[in-house]
Amino acid sequence: MRRDECRRHSGVKGMTAWWIGACLAFLATPVLASDDVTFSDNVNLVLLDVLVKDPHAGYVPGLGKDNFRVLEDGRSRAITQFGAVDSPVTVGLVLDNSGSMRSKRDEVLQAGLAFARESNSKDEFFVVNFNDWVVAGLPPRMPFTNSLSVLQHALFYGKPFGQTALYDAVSFGLHHLEFGHRDQRALIVVSDGGDNASKVSRAGILDQIESSQATIYTIGLTDPENNDLNPAVLRKFAAISGGTYFQPRTLDDVLPIFEEISKDIRSRYTIGFAPGEATPGHELRSIKVSAGRDGQRFSVKTRTSYRVPTAGPGKV
Repeated sequence: MRRDECRRHSGVKGMTAWWIGACLAFLATPVLASDDVTFSDNVNLVLLDVLVKDPHAGYVPGLGKDNFRVLEDGRSRAITQFGAVDSPVTVGLVLDNSGSMRSKRDEVLQAGLAFARESNSKDEFFVVNFNDWVVAGLPPRMPFTNSLSVLQHALFYGKPFGQTALYDAVSFGLHHLEFGHRDQRALIVVSDGGDNASKVSRAGILDQIESSQATIYTIGLTDPENNDLNPAVLRKFAAISGGTYFQPRTLDDVLPIFEEISKDIRSRYTIGFAPGEATPGHELRSIKVSAGRDGQRFSVKTRTSYRVPTAGPGKV
């Protein structure tokens, strides 16, 4: 996150005061090398959230840096930063508050609170509510919180109404994660996948996800009467970022899904490496991470590519 990011305006209705508050909080925070993860010419660190599983025994804890290998475009990269399981996380809850969510909102809010209640005490949260436009759930000048009472107020954002600016909301959430103080960063997006109000295009948000280092979990709440329903885009968001798409059969399944996401986040390692130099025409890099111990190979889940923008006219 470069500090000139604070000079930009989101262009989304109702966000000016929030951006001012978030920028003030960010500018007051010391800059650490490990947090400078913007993909640009001066990028010096790529951070990956990595999930490791044993096909027979489930999640694999207790691994160290030497148990992993990272390949970028087939070339081995030295792991320069490592975080163990259950490291603190920055989490954004991106919640659809459009008219199509009217009958589903209560279950989603209760599940979101239960998720936060089981969190690490050092986790930090923010909330993004969206319908016709995007609205930050937290008060101005409070970019993050770990208070359940504050989070509850942020989640309960009036009655659902209006259309769906899904792409704008995810874009906003990804930008806001760059203010986070934790190496591991995730978005949990709850929607039906429809979009009929965004300024950001589908191609634009997919490009932004490829350029992000966040893991995105998506929960698709389908509605046969909604003509804008598009769960495929939610699957795409999760797949690009190394996250998971969930489609509950009933609203009773929403809480167990949040519990599964919580377990998944807590079981991820954070791995950082210095990328190869950015060159024109070589912005999209492939990533392969492998893990093993005592001759045993494990199943690894993380993003498989990321995009490194190269400098051009007018870029800082």
